[in-house]
Amino acid sequence: MRMLLAGNWKMNGLRGALAEIRAVDRALSDDPTSCDILICPPATVIAEAATAPAAGRVAIGGQDCHAQVSGAFTGDVSAEMLRDAGATAVILGHSERRQYHGERNVDVAAKVVAAKRAGLHAIICIGESEAERDKGKTLTVVAKQLHESVPDDVAAEDIVIAYEPIWASGNG
Repeated sequence: MRMLLAGNWKMNGLRGALAEIRAVDRALSDDPTSCDILICPPATVIAEAATAPAAGRVAIGGQDCHAQVSGAFTGDVSAEMLRDAGATAVILGHSERRQYHGERNVDVAAKVVAAKRAGLHAIICIGESEAERDKGKTLTVVAKQLHESVPDDVAAEDIVIAYEPIWASGNG
């Protein structure tokens, strides 16, 4: 899967912003590019976003998922719920989830399994902090994240690796 992650709205975006998805889809309708365009809006608008692109050039993904199919996980969204809402992919291991929610590589790996179970492409984010980069630990950190976040039984065509160094996020 060749993919361009065109948008991750983070905790931004209301239903009114769906016009952006329609505009991107219209702009791409005559574009011969061979890339798949993926936009990952907040969970609250995934279902409506999935029906927004008329030309079918834009796919919709989720920003995260829970590893379990169901259960007492108030506020969480399962991979199956994302798929049911129309998502075709999900972002996992984002630096903000790792930093602010304490997600570990093993947690990311469990979510990758969940994404595969639900038929979603898993976008696995990896990357080092500025301190790790400054200490020359980039390759060690990224290799560990890859080794521990990608389950052995997941095929390459089911995942996308997104190198997202933490020090570069939001720094322009």
